[in-house]
Amino acid sequence: MSEKADKKITQEDVPMEETSAVKPADKSKKTAEEEQLSEEDAKLKDDLELLVQRLKEDDVSLYAPSMQKLKEFIQNSTSSMTAVPKPLKFLRPDYPDLCALYDKWTDKQAKSSLAGILSVLAMTYSDDGKYDSLRFRLISDETDLESWGHEYIRHLALEIGEVFNDQIEKEANVSTEATPDSTAAAVDPLFTREAILQLSLDIVPYFLKHNGEEDAVDLLLEIESIEKLPQFVDEDTYQRVCKYMVACVSLLPPPEDISFLQTAFAIYLSQSQLTEALAIAIRLGNEELMRSVFDATDDKVMHQQLAYILAVQKVAFQYEGAQEIIGNTKLSEHFLYLVKELNLTVPKVPEDIYKSHLDNSKSMFSNTGLDSAQQNLAASFVNGFVNMGYCNDKMIVENDSWVYKTKGDGMTSAVASIGSIFQWNLDGLQQLDKYLYVEEPEVKAGALLGIGISAAGVHDGDVEPALLLLQDYVTNANPKISSAAILGLGIAFAGSKNEEVLGLLLPIVNDDTLPLETSTMACLALSHIFVGTSHGDISDGILDVMLERPIADLKSEWVRFLALSLGILYLQQGEKIEDVLEVLLAVKHPMVPAIEVFIEACAYAGTGDVLLIQDLLHRLTPKAVTTEGDEDSDEEEEGQVNSISDFLGTKAEDGAEGTANPDIDAVTGASSDADANADAPATEDNSTNADAMDVDQEDSKPSEKDAKADAEDADDRFLEETKARVKAEEDEVNKSMEDPEVGQIEESCFSVLGIALVAIGEDIGKEMSLRHFGHLMHYGNEYIRRMVPLAMGLVSVADPQMKVFDTLTRFSHDADLDVSMNSIFAMGMCGVGTNNARLAQLLRQLASYYSREQDALFITRLAQGLVHLGKGTMTMDLYNDANVLNKTTLASIMTVMTGLITPNFMLTHHQLFYMLNSGIRPKFIITLDESGEPIKVNVRVGQAVETIGQAGKPKTITGWITQSTPVLLGHGERAELENDEYISYTSSLEGVVILRKNPDFEAEE
Repeated sequence: MSEKADKKITQEDVPMEETSAVKPADKSKKTAEEEQLSEEDAKLKDDLELLVQRLKEDDVSLYAPSMQKLKEFIQNSTSSMTAVPKPLKFLRPDYPDLCALYDKWTDKQAKSSLAGILSVLAMTYSDDGKYDSLRFRLISDETDLESWGHEYIRHLALEIGEVFNDQIEKEANVSTEATPDSTAAAVDPLFTREAILQLSLDIVPYFLKHNGEEDAVDLLLEIESIEKLPQFVDEDTYQRVCKYMVACVSLLPPPEDISFLQTAFAIYLSQSQLTEALAIAIRLGNEELMRSVFDATDDKVMHQQLAYILAVQKVAFQYEGAQEIIGNTKLSEHFLYLVKELNLTVPKVPEDIYKSHLDNSKSMFSNTGLDSAQQNLAASFVNGFVNMGYCNDKMIVENDSWVYKTKGDGMTSAVASIGSIFQWNLDGLQQLDKYLYVEEPEVKAGALLGIGISAAGVHDGDVEPALLLLQDYVTNANPKISSAAILGLGIAFAGSKNEEVLGLLLPIVNDDTLPLETSTMACLALSHIFVGTSHGDISDGILDVMLERPIADLKSEWVRFLALSLGILYLQQGEKIEDVLEVLLAVKHPMVPAIEVFIEACAYAGTGDVLLIQDLLHRLTPKAVTTEGDEDSDEEEEGQVNSISDFLGTKAEDGAEGTANPDIDAVTGASSDADANADAPATEDNSTNADAMDVDQEDSKPSEKDAKADAEDADDRFLEETKARVKAEEDEVNKSMEDPEVGQIEESCFSVLGIALVAIGEDIGKEMSLRHFGHLMHYGNEYIRRMVPLAMGLVSVADPQMKVFDTLTRFSHDADLDVSMNSIFAMGMCGVGTNNARLAQLLRQLASYYSREQDALFITRLAQGLVHLGKGTMTMDLYNDANVLNKTTLASIMTVMTGLITPNFMLTHHQLFYMLNSGIRPKFIITLDESGEPIKVNVRVGQAVETIGQAGKPKTITGWITQSTPVLLGHGERAELENDEYISYTSSLEGVVILRKNPDFEAEE
């Protein structure tokens, strides 16, 4: 490029601050710059200068035509997106003079017209903190904002947001200062909230008209007036507006996230988009809003479609005419229709999953003589998971002897697996009935648990067979039977908010004479039934268990499930947890901080709250812990008293200060008396002989001897009791110093799970959390490392990403067996119901690797069963296509993961694994006609594409395959109808979809 061209570009790009104030010595440079202007630009500049000069003259008649001409020049100017329009560029040096003219003029009309021009010119002459563009716009009486162009209106919106935030800060400062004249100094009289709001409401319609829906939403968000939006939205803009608002929810703090959802709900309802409105009502958990959706139409078929959406979420909602569908009574029928169409009716056996014949190593033969009962139990779980809902199998249902191939509590889970095979089908009650009359309490407990599993989520109006069968066993004297009945009720009625079950189980929670396990199981069942409701009576009952139980009971691992129960009860309840946190302050137990962490994480689950995640990460930072072998730290903290023994030693050496504890005086005094009375220290033999002599002489001197012996015994007893009391206090202090470490362990475990809980609702948060988990795995302590795999599994449920399960595979060979087992289970959760071939192969290799480690092999078998859940027809995906969190599913997963904080605990109480059943659902798309009969239509199934904020009508799926319904829908997939032959009653094809014929459809020739 030539030197002349370089010079031209440099001068064109010189900021206006430098070119406007030209010194006399630089006249030659100014002349050179003017020479660079084209003839057209030079003429424009001269015209603009002439118009400004006319405004400076005293002839008032020239003002109006001159300003009109200036407006035309500015409004008609066009430029690229990266350049300042020429009129604004040439008028910039005259901006201060025009402002002075404005202050000088007295004609209101002329001043108003000039203020409109100055408002536009201020865009290029910004002065921090003055907001002249907005100031002059509020002064001007002009209402035609659109004529000034899109960029000007966006600039106004930007300044409105900044001014509003400044005003809020000033008002906050004024309220804290509380000086008499501070208000006048803090608030600009021109920038009132009313004026800003009115201007914003003038701008919003322009944005909506010109495909700026996002700008309109952002502007109203800035001025905290999002509820004003529905009045401006019409049938052409509502969809883009609502999609953007719903997508923003995970990035907003409370209460703005709730107001966004409520506004989107109002818009959807006003546009008769009932299925979208219902999805938001479910997210808000507001039954009144749900009822308003049903009441918005009289169409019975639409009521059925809405009921199918509620049934998937297991929402407890009563509506006449749709209760049978909401109660999932047709779920088994639809599922069996699906498997028949997909030709999956032939049952599988665990060996079909294990594929042991593919194992080339000899290790497969090495475990034949080991604990086969445990492997038979694993096979029962796998068989129940693989054939779930199919109502037939080859191993258990027709083979009564299989149950007795397991031992002890294993028989409970083996019988319960029958309920898994008959899930959602009440025919399973007949199969399990015969096991209720056997002598073994474990078998009877398994039958009760199986009854609850088979009825999971199925509620038939006034008749609840599961409740009728289980209620008589809830108060059984045998804790195994009562616990199984309670757990069965929790699985069967999860999410139902059934008041009868509440009345049945709440007394068990409050009965402190029952074992802690039974009361905790009742708490857990009630929390699943009333998940996310913040039910006051249940939370009070759980807190009473913590307050009234002895300290010894609260050291049990069941306390974790009390924390879990509170967390599930307040799932996504946000600020409603404040009262519970205040009550927890009264509980004196090292676990309390951990419980607070867990409840808070549950309350904000799925929100993506960055500040909360940062707080949880901060809790996971290493803390300085003094160990016995750390001599350096002991030398640095010489003044610290570590135990009562140290305290006693210190005080004994410092006799001038005396003893601080009256018990120590008593001990010292008693000891000195005993030493003074004794001539010489007695050995064991001497003391024995003395006792014999006392017995021989007892008759000769009864009174004197008895008195002396009683006195000595009293002294000895007092000495022993005092020593014991001091020792107990010493142990208590030492224990209290150890317990905080235990509390920190629990706090760390819950914090890791809490990060995953908060991040699951937002994609970027999930990616970031996975990176943090990698760091925690490298630098965390052993307890944190045990929880990291579970947290990774939680953010990837039913989403088998290669990078995640390959990482988990590495963790599954960890030196810590607990880390390995949790990693294997997390692999199962990543691939739950996917039949992922890569995962299946990795799990088969792990089964071979851990063939001699029975516990790890059991978990591996369990993970294999989860991957092949329902032969690949079911899922535990936490979110549906409408981005609604399934609280019942999340609660079921969290129950198992909380138990796996200590894997050996879950292996002992393996029936808790069946809590997963309450959160499992089919992942089908079944299309029905308006009469409720299945029909076959072609749909395109592909990966969902994010289209929020994109112009036009972009494709919402990519890489699709055309299939005929019924079809299966994987994680992140979306379906669309192939053509317009049918019209769907719901916007998203998922679950059971009702279609109607399109009367305007014309088939292509």
